[in-house]
Amino acid sequence: MNTKLTLTIEREIIERAKNYAKEKNRSLSDIIENYLKILTEKDQKNKDKKLNPIVESLKGSFRMPKDMDYKKELRNRLEKKYL
Repeated sequence: MNTKLTLTIEREIIERAKNYAKEKNRSLSDIIENYLKILTEKDQKNKDKKLNPIVESLKGSFRMPKDMDYKKELRNRLEKKYL
C-alpha cells in the first residue's frame, strides 16, 4: 500500500534529483523508496546477525584496562614475534 510522504529538501537538490530520475527513466518516488528500502534492510541485517555460540559465551569475559593502547600493544607483540 502506497502512502503519500512530504519531505522538506533544498530546491537545488530536488532539481538535481529530478534530472537524475529523468535520465534513468525512473520516478523520483521510486528512487527514494528503493534507497530507503536498501538503507533499512542493511540495519535489519545487522540486527539479525547472531554471534557464533562460542563467541557469544566469551563476550564480555575480557576487560581491557582503560589506559591500554591496543594498536601499540599489538605492534609491540608483532615486533617481538617477527623481529
